Amino acid sequence: MVRIQSLQQSANIANLPCAKGAAHNDWLRRHEDHCLQDTRVELRKQIMDWCDDPNSKCIFWLNGMAGTGKSTISRTIARELAEKKRLAASFFFTRGKKDISHSGMFFTTIAAQLAVSLPVLRTFISDAINNNAHIFQQGPREQWNQLILNPLKNAPTQSIQLVAVIDALDECDSMEDIQLILLLLEEAKDLETIRIKIFLTSRPEIPIFDGFRQLSGEAYQDFILHNIPLDTVNTDISTFFLQKLSPLKAKHGLGTPWPDEQIIEQLVERAAGLFIYAATILRFIQDGIDGPEEQPSLVLSASKSSRSATKHLDGIYTTLLQHSVLGKWGDEQECEQECEQLAGRFRQVVGSLVVMFNIMPARNLAQLLQIPPKMISRTLDSMRSVLNVPENESQPVRLYHLSFHDFLLDSQRCSDPRFQIDEEERHTSLFRKCMSHISQLQENICDLWGPGVLITEIPSDTRQRSIPSHVQYACRYWLDHLRLGNPMEEDIKTIRQFLEQHLLHWLEGLSLIGEVSNGVHMIITLEEILSVSCNNY
Repeated sequence: MVRIQSLQQSANIANLPCAKGAAHNDWLRRHEDHCLQDTRVELRKQIMDWCDDPNSKCIFWLNGMAGTGKSTISRTIARELAEKKRLAASFFFTRGKKDISHSGMFFTTIAAQLAVSLPVLRTFISDAINNNAHIFQQGPREQWNQLILNPLKNAPTQSIQLVAVIDALDECDSMEDIQLILLLLEEAKDLETIRIKIFLTSRPEIPIFDGFRQLSGEAYQDFILHNIPLDTVNTDISTFFLQKLSPLKAKHGLGTPWPDEQIIEQLVERAAGLFIYAATILRFIQDGIDGPEEQPSLVLSASKSSRSATKHLDGIYTTLLQHSVLGKWGDEQECEQECEQLAGRFRQVVGSLVVMFNIMPARNLAQLLQIPPKMISRTLDSMRSVLNVPENESQPVRLYHLSFHDFLLDSQRCSDPRFQIDEEERHTSLFRKCMSHISQLQENICDLWGPGVLITEIPSDTRQRSIPSHVQYACRYWLDHLRLGNPMEEDIKTIRQFLEQHLLHWLEGLSLIGEVSNGVHMIITLEEILSVSCNNY
């Protein structure tokens, strides 16, 4: 009997919906940086003192501008807590990355991690699932109360104090959800036996400030990252450059001094307190086609006229694009046609990555965009300073930092029109690509042996072969691209034709990839879009 109960508990916990890529040590985050040993020393000590102090406030809010190193600090704190067996759970929001761009799986993911870090909770979380079969489809408040708060209150155990790490809350796609999450997390301050503290980071955006204003002053303390004295930050950035460039110097057999003290000082000055600037420069130097020796000077010459931190970063992004995308053609006035071809391919490939709703490997991107894989590879390989392009082709391509996304979509910041991404145009183009793929769907695409077959009975390789990743993306996101694009009359006609011929095929495809619930919402949204289009066309 006990064994049966244990198996049931394990099954219930395993069924908790978990957001892929949420945890600090998830496989997808394996190449992301942590703080160097001699950097952020005082801040890390302050955070760990807060973690250890039984009388400290429930929430520690670290807020700072884009590029100030919040996520690197979060990963470092989460790792240190995990090593001390003090980490309750971690969730790293990432804008535009499917499960971790919204709050839909936030509390169920936290609950699943809590069941591992605190096994005494397993019985109570499992009972909550048994008592409410619909809990996974219910709202954040119900999930928080039933899967997390009540188990923490009711579990019989000695006094324990753990910390949950929540990074980049501002990248959750709903400001209303953000404020609700904050209100619910505040309730953790009243826990007694098992006390869970929350270390939380975000940009200092108005809706988040408003969310914290709704909380009791006794619930949280904050720390403004960009208010750290610039001298302290500059020392850390200087340490970063010295430690990271030393192996590069040895690898290429560069003489001493390289880079010299003056260049390091100038690079630190250009960074203006932004760690993302320093990290981007480092990758740019590492990826130099002719070796790293002249790369720092190229960076500095491009940044001379910049005065603000954002302009410094914009300057390095512009230089990087001109150097990496256009290469030798960029210096030749008579090569305007070649430059436009290269820039056009950049806008098509990288522009798609910037606005897409989920990441994917390069080979699937080639299939989605209907571009030869070699052409995709050539475009992406030149952008390794700002894109994480895995050697393993089955791993997805991703942007290193959201600031590059923001830069490309802002024509005021991206001053070279050849690299500006027209967001509306990209969404429209991706909508059309998606439509071309889902219009190829057919009845019984997996060749099932009869009606009523459960999805669990269909081998995953059969589903993957019949509905490959790029078609799955098209099934799930074609309407989102339509909504954010600028469809023409011909696009609306294409949709109507698709609905007449392939509606059931599309719904079948959604059910096979486990997205049929989203299909209901998509049909409602589509009805609204088509009703508006009737008046326009």
